[in-house]
Amino acid sequence: MIDQILKENLIVSYDAEAQRRSQEEDPEWKVAERENFLGWMIEENSSSVLDLGAGPGKDSFFFKENGIQPLAIDISPEMVRICRGKGLEAEVLSLDEMNRLEKKFGAVWAMNSLLHIPRREIENVLRDVHEVLEERGLFYMGLYGGIDSEGIWEGDIFEPKRFFSLHTSIDIQKLVSPFFSIENMVVLPPHAVDSKLEFQSLILRKKKV
Repeated sequence: MIDQILKENLIVSYDAEAQRRSQEEDPEWKVAERENFLGWMIEENSSSVLDLGAGPGKDSFFFKENGIQPLAIDISPEMVRICRGKGLEAEVLSLDEMNRLEKKFGAVWAMNSLLHIPRREIENVLRDVHEVLEERGLFYMGLYGGIDSEGIWEGDIFEPKRFFSLHTSIDIQKLVSPFFSIENMVVLPPHAVDSKLEFQSLILRKKKV
């Protein structure tokens, strides 16, 4: 289980930022990422997607508009309230609680949400993603990284400051390999994502384990 203090801090941080995040416009590279994954889901005839750490539901709303039924989960009650206000099915759950859903999905989408999972817990969360996916289901895993780092981000503008766990591209491939095959992986350089960090974009397929 993820540390309760870590969870509580994330709830306070994201509740406070929910309205701002709902109103800000997504950068073009994020729009391109979800459009690309939508193409994969359509090709695979996926009818449902679990949105992990859905925030204000922008990605879930996009998928719903394009014929994929989403379920949005987020640790922040305020984020979930905003999702529901958009007509989305949404639940207050942390990522280590997705096994409570007791249903399977054609795809799973995680845009920068696994950043907050400590290394000691990441394997368990990946196992849970594997379990909620239908046979040969697709998993989009996108996260900042490129460095080996874990802890509170002292430069964070959120309060309380958030915990981040960052991985090199080699390490992230090793982490997912017990549960997923890598269908596609692209590393976007910092200048492409307006960040000091690169962005690791992986499209994964559920393995038989």
